[in-house]
Amino acid sequence: MLAIINAAAEAYRGVIPADCWHEPYMPAEELRSEIDAGIAFVGCEIDGELAGVTGIQAVRNVDLIRHAYVLPAYQGRGVGTALIAHLRERTNRQILVGTWTAATWAIGFYERHGFRLVPEATKAPLLRTYWTVSERQIETSVVLATPDLEHEGAARLMGAARDYGK
Repeated sequence: MLAIINAAAEAYRGVIPADCWHEPYMPAEELRSEIDAGIAFVGCEIDGELAGVTGIQAVRNVDLIRHAYVLPAYQGRGVGTALIAHLRERTNRQILVGTWTAATWAIGFYERHGFRLVPEATKAPLLRTYWTVSERQIETSVVLATPDLEHEGAARLMGAARDYGK
């Protein structure tokens, strides 16, 4: 999994802010920490080779798609589509995904699969409610949702989140 994540994350090098890039993009300790935090990873194999991975994490009253990566040699071959479809079948809750604003290819991928960008005014409160990320990452990220989540719906969702443990 780690090899796939770091190979696919090379697409971010030189695209996301330099102060947000680190080498390797995801160290082994961070992956272990993410799994310990409850991210359940799934993979997609092609001809016996793990070609892509992604995770889903239940946080309060939503599910977050986390760390969706496909080996560069398999990109554009339906691996990401299969992974996202699998995760969507596993839940009937609100699904959120965060990605870098500059990762237009990732935003387009999620939009092609029914996710919609949340309003800009809603992005930071959602990131602060459901993720543990730096203010710099909040500044340079977007959030997409399915089903669609307008400002009022997001406010109700975050209000209900207070009833859940983190």
